Amino acid sequence: MARVSQAQAQENRRRVVETASRLFREQGTHVSVADLMKAAGMTHGGFYKQFASKEALIDEATAHAFGELAQHHRDGLDQYAGQRDAAQRALIDTYLSTEHRDSAADGCPAAALATDMARDGGESEARRVYTQGVGDFADWLDTKDHDGITRLCTMLGALVLSRATKGSALSEEILTTAREALTATN
Repeated sequence: MARVSQAQAQENRRRVVETASRLFREQGTHVSVADLMKAAGMTHGGFYKQFASKEALIDEATAHAFGELAQHHRDGLDQYAGQRDAAQRALIDTYLSTEHRDSAADGCPAAALATDMARDGGESEARRVYTQGVGDFADWLDTKDHDGITRLCTMLGALVLSRATKGSALSEEILTTAREALTATN
């Protein structure tokens, strides 16, 4: 069997991390290594060549997901030429949309991973990254009223509840009501 080049090994690792990031947001961190590797188009045996443990992958995939979120915030500010209020409003509109509700795999890691992080009673790197990411997200949402945490809690709560009630009129009402409440003064 031919050895994999260092460049190919790095590409394989990147693919596994990206796949894990999506699957963990969509299904939770309980996804099996075998299913994860299959989704990445790789064999189960290759996992331990790349990662010391599943926990190490959870750490890296969580960091990747929050890195994507931070990049989205930077892109939003760039798109609105530094107009923070306009960028925040656009984010709120997108965040509290049916498209975001229906796309957990590509969505917000704070909402998608909250239950998994709550169950992680330890001091894992994933939990540290999660905590930092939630704090950064709240800071990004902050206004002159110092309400970033309140705004984030409203958004996360609305998204989680709308996903849990998907297929009902209540799901749409949750998104609409939260979006209107958060953008009424912005």
